[in-house]
Amino acid sequence: MRVYPDQLARQLTVLKPCYLLFGDDPWLLDTTKSQLLAAARAQGFAERVQLEQETNFNWQDLSNEWHAMSLFASRRIIELQLPQAKPGSDGSAMLQALLEQPNPDTVFLLTGPKLAQEQQHSKWFKLLDSKGIFVPCTTPEGPQFLRWLDSQIQHYQLQLQPDAKAMLASLYEGNLLAADQALQLLQLLANQRPVNAAELAHYFEDQSRFSVFQLSDALLANQQDKAQHMLVQLKAEDTALPIVHWALQKELTQLWQLQSALNVGHNLNQLFGQYRIWDKRKPLYQQALKRLSLEAIERMLSVSSQLELALKQQGREDWIGISHLCLMFDAEAHRQLQQFELN
Repeated sequence: MRVYPDQLARQLTVLKPCYLLFGDDPWLLDTTKSQLLAAARAQGFAERVQLEQETNFNWQDLSNEWHAMSLFASRRIIELQLPQAKPGSDGSAMLQALLEQPNPDTVFLLTGPKLAQEQQHSKWFKLLDSKGIFVPCTTPEGPQFLRWLDSQIQHYQLQLQPDAKAMLASLYEGNLLAADQALQLLQLLANQRPVNAAELAHYFEDQSRFSVFQLSDALLANQQDKAQHMLVQLKAEDTALPIVHWALQKELTQLWQLQSALNVGHNLNQLFGQYRIWDKRKPLYQQALKRLSLEAIERMLSVSSQLELALKQQGREDWIGISHLCLMFDAEAHRQLQQFELN
């Protein structure tokens, strides 16, 4: 039976003979396994036996453990890790044979990487799935990630403003471990106070001399020398590149919204009110909107998306790409960089 990680707690009142935890997300695998082990210990499964299918693994060892009497407790957890999620013909036969004769004093825990569809249709998997619970531990994306983030925010009793939550989602989607660590840090720093995006960025900038907000203002004003100096300083002070990218993406998105509305005849002052832009920043946006066309902003958003993909999918922190994106806030430099493509 397939059960998702956030639903598992409801299925642990009475334990099943076996649990299959497979997926590509280390945080989900670890927390889900910890949750299962805690429930098992609470129900008297005090001894834990750990095995791993290494090269030349002897499947008879699993059978011996399955039938052995516990030296320390009447109930045991047997955990088997399948690094490739491929038990082979011998392993498949052994798994099916053991689960056909379940031991009421044993809970069997099988872990491994994300399963392909053909693996989920194999005989061994379908039998174990019918006898127990399959928990797919794959990294949530999009709306599923936002639901996970909301759940963790509630778990840590944090009060995050919508802009702070959006910032966290932008920074940490695809990395649950880093997101959870950030929320734990916030729990210590925020002390149950409401937190907005500006405070959040300051928490994570580690007392940098320049803030990403100062960088944004310099770029909107087209103060390129100042902006490039700030960028060098932010990098030297180990400011997280995702924070810098988030700030640039935020400004570009805001500029696109404003320029798109202006192109169809909307009033700029009304737009400033609609988007709650502070009075002191209105002249900065006015300068940028006069300088950058909608086509130019869309090209910059495309470059920003490429940087985000490189960061999230490859873990590549492209500070040179960020520097080029900053240069594109200058209309003249932007024309020279129109053909710029990230490698």
